[in-house]
Amino acid sequence: MKPIIKTILYVSIFAVAMGFLESAVVIYLRELYYKEGFSFPLKPIEHSIAKVEFYREIATIIMLIGIGYVAGKTKLQRFAYFNLAFAIWDIFYYIFLYVFLGWPQSLQTWDILFLVPLPWVGPVWAPCLLSLLMIIGSLFIIKQSNKNEDYKIKPLYWVILISGAAICILSFMWDYIQFTSDKNTWSILSNQSLFSEVSGYVPQSFNSVLFLLGFIVMAIPVFYIIASSIIENNRIKIKIKR
Repeated sequence: MKPIIKTILYVSIFAVAMGFLESAVVIYLRELYYKEGFSFPLKPIEHSIAKVEFYREIATIIMLIGIGYVAGKTKLQRFAYFNLAFAIWDIFYYIFLYVFLGWPQSLQTWDILFLVPLPWVGPVWAPCLLSLLMIIGSLFIIKQSNKNEDYKIKPLYWVILISGAAICILSFMWDYIQFTSDKNTWSILSNQSLFSEVSGYVPQSFNSVLFLLGFIVMAIPVFYIIASSIIENNRIKIKIKR
C-alpha cells in the first residue's frame, strides 16, 4: 500500500473514531436534557456544563488540527488533512447518532451544529453537503501536493473559498441572530445559563439561498482547479504519445 493511501486511511479511521466520540457525548447530553428526544425549543444548560461544552468544541477543533499537522508534510497538505478529518468526523457523527438513537429522522431534521461564536443551526443536509465538498477538495490537494511539494493554490482562490465559507457560516447563524437581535446572548464570561435567553427559540426557516450561494462560491474554485488539472494531465499524455 502506498504511503499516501496509508496516511489517508489512518486519518480517516481517526476521524471516524472522533465521530463516535462526539456522538457519545451528545447521547449523554440528551440523556440529561432531552430524555424524550431532542427537539426545539432549546433547554437551558447550566453555566458550568455550558462552559465544559464550549471548551470541548474548541478542543475538538484542536484535535482535528493536530491530526492534520501530523499527517501532512507541507502547510497546504496539513490543511487538506485537517479538512478531510473534519468532514469525515462530521458525517460519521450523524451516522452514529442514527445507529444509536434513530436520529436524525431525515436530512431535513434541524440540528444545533456548533456554539462558537454563536449557536449555528440548520438542517442536517447542509453540513453533510459541505463535508462532501471538503472531502473532494482535500483528497485532490493531498494527491497534488504529494506529487509536488511546491504545489500551491492561487491567492484569488483562497479569497473565494474563505468568502464562500463565511457566507455559509452566516447562513447557519442567520435565524438565531434574528431571534436574539433584541436579547443579551450567552457568552463564556456571563453567569447566565446557555440558551436561557432563547428558551422559546424554535427555528423558523433556514436561509438556504444564502447557504447555497456560499456553497457555490466555494465549489467554483474547487471544481475549476480539479478540471484544470485533469485537462492539463490529458494534454501532457497526448504530447507524450505523439
